[in-house]
Formats: sequence, structure tokens, C-alpha cells
Amino acid sequence: MTVQVELVENFEAARPRLTSLAHRIVGSRHDAEDMVQTAWLKVQASTTAVNNPDGWFTTVTVRSCLDLLRARARRAETPLPADGLPTEQLGADEEFLQRENVSRALMVLLNELSPRQRVAYVLHDLFAVPFDQIAAALEVTVVSAKKLASRARVKLHGTEPTEADAAPEQRHIVEAFLAAARGGDIPAMIHLMAPDAIRIADRLLLPVGGRTEVHGAASIAEETKTFIDRIAAATPVLVTGRPGALIAPGGHPLALIGFRTAAGLITRIEISPYVPGLVTLV
Repeated sequence: MTVQVELVENFEAARPRLTSLAHRIVGSRHDAEDMVQTAWLKVQASTTAVNNPDGWFTTVTVRSCLDLLRARARRAETPLPADGLPTEQLGADEEFLQRENVSRALMVLLNELSPRQRVAYVLHDLFAVPFDQIAAALEVTVVSAKKLASRARVKLHGTEPTEADAAPEQRHIVEAFLAAARGGDIPAMIHLMAPDAIRIADRLLLPVGGRTEVHGAASIAEETKTFIDRIAAATPVLVTGRPGALIAPGGHPLALIGFRTAAGLITRIEISPYVPGLVTLV
């Protein structure tokens, strides 16, 4: 087997893993596939002897991803909300998330990290790449690579005790409500809400003529049938430290759902546009 043939076979064997890694870094299936193809062209053009092909493929892919993230930063690009993206892109990204069992909330929050923080976190915490290899890919010291991953972890998960930590039953109620809503289980939703519960939504998130306020558990539960596609893309998160949900089809932000509870029942649901910096992972 020639060196070139062996290189091709090794890269093709690594391509699924590289695509998964690039997807977590750049945020979309299409861009991830482009970054892996860019890495392959660089690998083909290189004349460097390599002892660890998988590590080399990872480094080249990561650096291509970093170039893309930095170019976005230079252009002051911010991630588009889900309703600003083509339907086919959302569908492709959602299919990829489901196939790989990736958290929608994680994909949204990764966008709030710096490029190097994002790479360090993805490589270490999601793909178990050792810090010496991460440091080499980022061209920093091992100590710096560890600090980047640590800072990313704090941003994603938070550090301060929250009301949700003190009252896990609130999280249970919210998660049970979301599960019932996804399944269209109206009696279960009604059971989880106070009879006089209220749902308030930002007009920008509603269809023309949609009500910004809905009163009563039965009316709120019945209304969920209108938004079943959004509910299917909702995932539990902490919103300003309280149990809530993030609607993020394909891992692209659309809206936040905040919940208020009392005596073990949901009393208020607030749906608002997504705002960076308010959400941490459960």
C-alpha cells in the first residue's frame, strides 16, 4: 500500500469523528463538512511525515474551524436565530443533532464562548482529547489550554448556587410539563398547572392574530397543539438560575420559556426571544 493510499484510507476512517468534532465547534452540519473537506485538502498538500495521523487530522481540522470562527468574529457576525435560517438548514442540523444525540442547548451556548474557549471545551470535555494535544492545536501552553476549558465550563454551567439547585422539584415539574406538551397530553399538562395559570408571550414570536396572553390551565394546554413543532425543539435549561426551557431547532436559538411555580404547580409561563447570557445548562 502506498503512503498516499494509506493516508486516504486513514482520513476517510476518521471523517465521521472529524465531522462530529467540527460540528460542535462551528455550529452547523454544512460548515462542519466544509471544514473537514478543507482539512483534507491541507492534508493532501502537506509533505510532512506523520507518526500520529489521527492527531494530525484533528489538529488540521481544528485549525480550519478556528479560522472560520475568527473570520466570523472579524465580521462581527452573530448567530442567526432559527427563524432567520433556511428550512433546509434547520432540518439538516436537527437531523444531525438527533442522530448524534447532541444537546440543542449546548450548541446554542457554545456560540457564547470565545473561539479558543470553544475549541478547548469541545476537544477536552466532549471528545476526551488530552490537553497537550489541545495546546498544540491552539498553539498555547498546556496551562493556558486548561484555563480556556475551565472558563468555558463556568460559562456553560455556572458556578453559583441557584434556586433550581435548592428546589429540584421545580425542575421536575418543568421537565414533566415539557414531556407532556411534546406528547400532546392535555390532561397531564392541566394537572401540572394551577387552574388560574397564565401564559404570556412576546408578540414577535406569535403568528398574526396570536394572543399575547392566555388564561387558565385548560386554555394553555389546548393552545400547545398550535406550537407542537416548537415544543418538540424545546430543551430544559436554567434561565437566570431558574428552571426553564430553550427552543432551539437544529441547535439554533429561537425563544426562552420561563416558568413560575407555587405549591407544586406551574402558575405562569413566559415566552420571550432568546437573549445571550441568560441561560446555563441544567
